[in-house]
Amino acid sequence: MLEQRILEELFRQNYSKMIHLASVLLGDGGEAEDVVQDIFLKLADSDILPQNDSYLMAAVRNACLNRIRQMQVHQRVRNLLPIETETDQLSANLEQLDDISAYVDEQLEEPHHSIFRLRFDEDLTVAEIARRLNLNPNTTYKYLIQSIQKIKNHFKHENYERGEIYPAASGNAR
Repeated sequence: MLEQRILEELFRQNYSKMIHLASVLLGDGGEAEDVVQDIFLKLADSDILPQNDSYLMAAVRNACLNRIRQMQVHQRVRNLLPIETETDQLSANLEQLDDISAYVDEQLEEPHHSIFRLRFDEDLTVAEIARRLNLNPNTTYKYLIQSIQKIKNHFKHENYERGEIYPAASGNAR
């Protein structure tokens, strides 16, 4: 971890340039602040000491490009949903998410449960989860894949037996 003093100095020297670049790339001051804050949070947790501001500016550029890609994917998904079925689809998706959440809580054992929740509830990367749970990243990835496969198999069989695409509301007995 970087010393607080060093991090504060980097912040004072580079924050305005970083915010400016992020604002230009994203076109949104709030998003720009989020990106720059994320970069400093990652720096605080790492042992990386940037030797010059080009490292920080490259980090801003890359983080902004990632954010833009995420926004484009979200927009493309929204464009694929017809407006009249959007509410129905949202309700079905929420029911499905509730069913998956209940299955995860009731059926997945540790460490599968914790890894799944950290990945999808807290949006942590596999590496971050591995560090938090003191596991090997490959093992963590394997457990995550196993969890996803168990969920897919459960709902695939359940839906086939019921003859429906989405699981029914989470009040049904399992």
